[in-house]
Parts: sequence; C-alpha cells; structure tokens
Amino acid sequence: MKRKILYLVLAAISFAYACTQNNKTATGAKTKTDSLLNENCYAAGFEKDSAAMNVKILASGKVTGSLLINYGEKPHNNGTIDGKFNGDTLLVDYRFKTGEDTVSVYTNPLAFLKKDGKLVMGVGQIETTLGRSYFVKGKPINFEAGKFVFEEVDCK
Repeated sequence: MKRKILYLVLAAISFAYACTQNNKTATGAKTKTDSLLNENCYAAGFEKDSAAMNVKILASGKVTGSLLINYGEKPHNNGTIDGKFNGDTLLVDYRFKTGEDTVSVYTNPLAFLKKDGKLVMGVGQIETTLGRSYFVKGKPINFEAGKFVFEEVDCK
C-alpha cells in the first residue's frame, strides 16, 4: 500500500514539475515584433470631401495605418487600414465607424495605386460572402474613376 502511495506522489511531483516547466517556456518566450520600416502621411480632396491617411509599412511587408474621410454632405468615416502592397498596388481592409455611431463597425476593401509619389484610390466591383466584402476576382479596379488622389504631407 505504501508503494502505491509513493508511486502516486512521484507521479504527481513529475506531473507538477512538467506543467511548471511548460508554463515557464510559454510565458518566457519572447514574441517577435514587426518593426516599422516607413511611415507616410497623405491628404486628398475632391469637391466638398476630404481625406487624411497614415500609412505604416512594417518589415514583414504588412501595411497598417488609419484613414479619415470627411464627406461634405454625409457623416465622416474614421477607421484603420490593414493590408499589403502587391507590386505598386496597395490592397487594404478599411475597418471604420461612421459619424457619431460608436457601436457599428464596417469593413470595406480599398485599393490604391502608387504613382508618382501619390496614392490613387481605385473603384472596383465588390461582393460580400459570409459577411466579408472583397473585390471580385477577374474584375479590374479602375484607378481613373476614383475621386481621391492622396498626396504625401508631413505627419503631425
């Protein structure tokens, strides 16, 4: 009987030791950070509308930032962008809130063509599947029909 208790105690100690060692490696591991390579700020205007965008390019190739669009006749859109460059085209998901609505968050895909130091917003056909919106594959994005041409400005 004493042997069974001894084996159980040894098994419990071994188990407890293994669990604490696993926990130490999980909490002691350093997470790899994605360093900032470049940050640019842009501004655009079209008729009564204006927009301001902050673009951060990370070492991984990921692009993050913020975008504020002020409409002359409608509530503003304010949110974040996440995406990446595909050649000279920046493809992002724009997560934003509209006006004073602090609850609803919308997500739309956006495309920008980098040309002559500017970012030209494109217009393309969008479809939504399972709650996610994206540009339709095989349908071109028209960068001549977009109303915003973002020019680089000093970041504040």
